[in-house]
Amino acid sequence: MSGLLGQINPGLLLVLVGFAGCLIPVQRVRQALMVGTPVVAILLLALAERGTDLAVVGVLGFDMILYRVDSLSFIFGLAFLIASFLNAIYALHTDDRLQDGMALAYAGAAVAATFAGDLMTLFVFWEITAVTSVFLILRAGTKAAYQAAMRYLGVQIFSGVLLLDGLAYVYKSTGGLSLEAFTSFDQPGAKFIFAAFAIKAAFPFLHNWLQDAYPKSTVIGAVVLSAFTTKLAVYAFARMFPGFEILIWIGAIMTVFPVFFAVIENDLRKVLSYSLNNQLGFMICAIGIGTPLAINGAAAHAFAHIIYKGLLFMSIGAVLYRVGTAKASELGGLYKSMPWTTIFCIIGAVSISAFPLFSGFVAKAMTMSAVATEGYVIVWLMLLFASAGVLEHSGIKIPYFTFFGHDSGKRVKEAPFNMLLAMGMAAFICIAIGLPTIGGFGYGWLYNMLPCTTTAPADVCLASGAEIKPYKPYTADHILTQLQLLMFAVLAFILLKRFGLYPPERPGTILDTDWVLRKPGYGFVKWTGTVWGKAGPAISSYLSNIGVSAFQKIENTFSPRGVLARGPLTVSMAMWSAVLLGIVLLVVLLSS
Repeated sequence: MSGLLGQINPGLLLVLVGFAGCLIPVQRVRQALMVGTPVVAILLLALAERGTDLAVVGVLGFDMILYRVDSLSFIFGLAFLIASFLNAIYALHTDDRLQDGMALAYAGAAVAATFAGDLMTLFVFWEITAVTSVFLILRAGTKAAYQAAMRYLGVQIFSGVLLLDGLAYVYKSTGGLSLEAFTSFDQPGAKFIFAAFAIKAAFPFLHNWLQDAYPKSTVIGAVVLSAFTTKLAVYAFARMFPGFEILIWIGAIMTVFPVFFAVIENDLRKVLSYSLNNQLGFMICAIGIGTPLAINGAAAHAFAHIIYKGLLFMSIGAVLYRVGTAKASELGGLYKSMPWTTIFCIIGAVSISAFPLFSGFVAKAMTMSAVATEGYVIVWLMLLFASAGVLEHSGIKIPYFTFFGHDSGKRVKEAPFNMLLAMGMAAFICIAIGLPTIGGFGYGWLYNMLPCTTTAPADVCLASGAEIKPYKPYTADHILTQLQLLMFAVLAFILLKRFGLYPPERPGTILDTDWVLRKPGYGFVKWTGTVWGKAGPAISSYLSNIGVSAFQKIENTFSPRGVLARGPLTVSMAMWSAVLLGIVLLVVLLSS
């Protein structure tokens, strides 16, 4: 029995239950399924055999490998399932069938894609994540949410089209659809697949769909969206493009540029969206390094990030649910009425800032060490700057302007119990995997699941040829270096606030690179609309007159009453037609 259960892709189970949940009207029954299914899925994952094709289905001449587990897919899949469980608890106070069902189906599609054993299976679930997740934005019910959702859907579908193009090239060249890692961009399909992953990972100049969509989604939707789409892309890069040097520099840029936008942004959910870009950069940079230590760093960072970023979105979502706004300029002093939410937000903030004893400290350390070991000095400095920036915009700005800062005078109820429970569980994980290892407790639990271990390394761990060595984060130099960096960032914030140099909380819209689309692009469209409004009727009338005149000339020539139907020409044509018919008949008679 256990062997049979171990062959069921847990992601597929979530997808099916999620779609079914959309049809279940009874709230308690539906929500019991939403919470219970991820737990069952985790148990199924625990039973799965590693390194073999567990479920293969033939479709249209293709062998689709629906379920394959190794150490790389395991840690990502487990993180997704934990996030799905926490998200379901966080949403228990709502009664929204479509949101509940699509959130679970979206999570399931991400899990199923992680355990896909071939490109076609990956593509199918890649597209399901796009379609299901868009409902989490649409359910906000605003015009802005609808526009953001349509843009989000278009971008995600386009990513899928590129992936489909890439796998077509791979199949034509190799006759198969293997998920083997590429070694260069010269291989068939590599560029298309890379571009597909780049869009979903929100690379620079391809990232604005994220900042546009996530803040406009529902309270629940933003929490769910933060966990899956971009981390699925991180997994895909780790699987197929480890050691590509271009990823080092792309990742480094990703860590730096969001810092500037996050510091001046007023919408705190948008601040967290920029922070998400920043954290993705660390993971992408590590994948570009491609050594076992770096791959472990990317996987550990992704696992920790899913939890602490979800916790931060949960805390701000709770504020939005109670206060009705997530604007920094309209918040402050909420620690008085939402003390538990304040505590959980602070735990998320210190985790993302990589304070010792919290998850970010043990996860980010491997990436920083891998970059330094490989001699990328400039990249290391960029990541160091970005680490200080993380503390400024997520570690300090989020809790300070939300719960402290100036007192907005708003007095509201604490978040619902289910929200607090989900936040408490996430906070516990942030602490549990950040502590020094004592027995089986602490960061060792996370490190033992990493893909590049001496016992069962994933294939991607062997590509660089580097030796797999254990890593210890709690060393004197690492602790002192990190504390110095954090204290410097805190001091910088205090001084900037003291002298009035820190950007104030101010309503406004940060266009980022969307400026090209929303300003010159929109201006051009508006100008053409104005020009057409003035000149359009005259142009339409002129073209219409030309069309009518042309039609009349054609009719006067070729119609039964036209020139060609009158006069001797018509008689001559009739006569010669009769002659030719007679000749044809004569030939037929003679030949018979």
